[in-house]
Parts: sequence; structure tokens; C-alpha cells
Amino acid sequence: MLTERIRYSQDLIQCWYESWGGKVYVSFSGGLDSTALLHLVRAMYPDVPGVFVNTGLEYPEIVQFVNTVDNVIHLRPKMSFSKVIQEYGWPVVSKEQAQFLHELRLTKSAKLRDIRLNGNKWGRGKVSKKWKFLIQAPFKISHKCCEVLKKRPVKLFEKKSGLAPMLGNTTEESSLRRLTANRWQCNAYECRRPTSKPLTHWTHKNVTDYISQNNIPYSSIYDMGYDRTGCMFCLFGADQNNPNKIQMVSKTHPKQHDFIINKLGAKEVMDFVGIPYEIED
Repeated sequence: MLTERIRYSQDLIQCWYESWGGKVYVSFSGGLDSTALLHLVRAMYPDVPGVFVNTGLEYPEIVQFVNTVDNVIHLRPKMSFSKVIQEYGWPVVSKEQAQFLHELRLTKSAKLRDIRLNGNKWGRGKVSKKWKFLIQAPFKISHKCCEVLKKRPVKLFEKKSGLAPMLGNTTEESSLRRLTANRWQCNAYECRRPTSKPLTHWTHKNVTDYISQNNIPYSSIYDMGYDRTGCMFCLFGADQNNPNKIQMVSKTHPKQHDFIINKLGAKEVMDFVGIPYEIED
């Protein structure tokens, strides 16, 4: 039941807060999960700040909503998205496959190249058969976007402030996040980057029920047909949904859609990968 999950989360939050002498913060993306977590934390400790990384890729409705929330620290990356794709490459297909493709095309190691082409002794770590044609793509591909635009500003902030993060990961995140959550459980004190994840035992329905029951304001983006947000221009997973994220952006945010497709050059990328980017009437 949600009541039991809330109590367990409160215990985790209290332990984390007391362990760090109150020097903690909530990673606040403006999405539903982090909105619920911020409310839950501040019901116990009202002065805990939120930290929002404005990468320049957020939906306008997310930024507008975050601006209405008190005591939120805004961070910005040093590099723009356009610079990231020029220097490193486009985030396409998935973070894992983008990393394999990026490394395969750049590595000078014969061993790593062989693994990325044929897999390790367990058959893992290779570019999947489905996406091997991307090895010859006429554009750069990379997994570096999130590292540059989100993780670097956060790492610098944590180093300067000494605050320990609480993250709003739930059980219905990507497979990579699920593995991370299972490995480190909820409060991870001994990791290279100590983190608390008080909602790892919550489902998406738990989050929406909590928000509804407590009349918590949330971003209007979720009333526009989106159930997940993230970065507007990220192409990870864009081949899996119908309509996909970029197709939805063509309807809800035509100016931003024109920018990514025609000015940034996503048209070439999506045409090559075979992903539609407009919704046909």
C-alpha cells in the first residue's frame, strides 16, 4: 500500500538527513517523480533545497513550473547541446548502443574494437545486429550528452556545496537505472558518489496517487499527452514509441521542433536511422 511505502521512504529520508547533518538536497527535474520526492522531503525538512539543471533542452512547461517552486538552485552546463553534438555526437537509439558505437568508431584498441563488434566471452558489449549499419553513419554518435549537460554541473555543485543528493528514481525507470537501484538499494553511503533513492520501491501509479491525494502542483506538460519528459531533443528510445517524442514535439512545440529538425540537423539523423519525426494528419 502507498501508506507503507511512504513510511519506508520517510525512514530512508530521515536516516539520510541525519547521517549528513542536514547537508542534503533533492535533485529536482520538474518531473512527477522528483516533484513527489521534494514534497515528501519538505514535509519533514522544509529547508532542504532542490537543485534543477537547466540544460537548455527542457520543455518550456517544465522550466515554468520549476520557476514557481521556492528554494530551488538552478545550474547550467558550460556547453550547449549544439556544441555537444558537434564535438561528441548525437544521442541515438540507446545510451548503451550509442556508447558502443562511439567507442567502436574512435578506439585505437584492437581488443575493444573486437568486443564492440563481436562481444566479450559472454557475447555482451557489442553493437547489436539491428544497429550495425550505424557504424557507417555520416554523423557522430555518442552517449556523452547526459554526462556533459547534467552530470558535470551536478558534480561541481556537490563538490563546492558538500551537499548529498536525494534522487527520485522509481521502479519503472530504464533497465540501466533498475540495475543501479537494485545494486545499491536505497541509501548508498559507501559509493563513489553517495546517493539516496527513497522512491525506488514506488511505482508510477504510487507517484501519481501521492500527487493527487496531496493536491501537489505539477508541470502542465503532463496534461499535454506526455507521461515522461526528460530532454526534448534526446533521441534515445525514439524508435520505440508511436508517436515518438519528436513526433509529439512537432504538435505541441512546433518552434522547438523546427529548431531540432532543421537547424540542429536531426532530420539527417532520423532519416538515416529510419525514425519518423512528424505526425501525419
